[in-house]
Amino acid sequence: MSSWLTYTGCVVFLFEGILLIFLITMTGNFLIVIVATTDPALYTPMYYFLKNLALLEICFTLNIVPKMLVDLLFERKVISFSACALQLYFVIFFITSECFLLGAMAYDRYMAICHPLHYTITMNRRMCLHMVIACWIAGIPLSAGLTGWLFSYPFCGSKEIEHFFCDIAPVLDLVCSDTYLFELLVFIATVLIVLIPFILIAASYIQIIRTVLQMPSAEGRRKAFFTCISHLVVVTLFYCTTGLIHLKPKSSLLANSRKLVALSYTVVTPMLNPMIYSLRNKEVKNALRKTFRRREFFSKVPLPR
Repeated sequence: MSSWLTYTGCVVFLFEGILLIFLITMTGNFLIVIVATTDPALYTPMYYFLKNLALLEICFTLNIVPKMLVDLLFERKVISFSACALQLYFVIFFITSECFLLGAMAYDRYMAICHPLHYTITMNRRMCLHMVIACWIAGIPLSAGLTGWLFSYPFCGSKEIEHFFCDIAPVLDLVCSDTYLFELLVFIATVLIVLIPFILIAASYIQIIRTVLQMPSAEGRRKAFFTCISHLVVVTLFYCTTGLIHLKPKSSLLANSRKLVALSYTVVTPMLNPMIYSLRNKEVKNALRKTFRRREFFSKVPLPR
């Protein structure tokens, strides 16, 4: 009886914690989308990319966390074959798109800090639009191909997924045929989509740090370094955990370890992104104040009779 109560208490605690993180994630990312869309002061390439990153995080979170919360409430946790395939499709799609978008954001910061005279010409509205569209659609062929291939395999055994959502590794554990070619393709795709953008981001920030060190203002160097370190922390967390899971998808980690690693990039990172990228930014804070003041003003205006 006591062990059952302890288990129930842990589940309730976990449910409340994940629900709180979910609400913070959705609120923070929605605020970024709202202020970046409504405030003209934020009509810049950097906030245009941040708005799309926030949209990606919203969609990615909605794909995983609500089902996870429902499963915590009920003892019988069930997902249909088609729903599992659809969830996996969107997991691959959003991860791929975010990898490319983080790379685009690093390139934007590189141009702004290292080549400020060419920044407005290079990062014009048309260029930013094309980069964002490319990031969003980059995940479509890979997610469709990998999902269709994986779910074409025969499944055997208990058909019980040792995970809190349908990811490549736990679904692959249920396949009862040779998956060497599929695993090889996943490895190659992970190298191309995760490691190469990460290397480009690291190279961009090396150049940024070199440029920042040459700045005459100590305050300017402090702000630039703070922004770079914060960005790199989230990028490193996302890329390393994603790469750890997918570089060797089958039996690379124990089930519990796999869940903890996946929890970091599916639940924690989407919550940290708005805090680190934007909500601690003075321009975003000013835009939020103006947005709420505008709403307060309109709420006090009497409606015409």
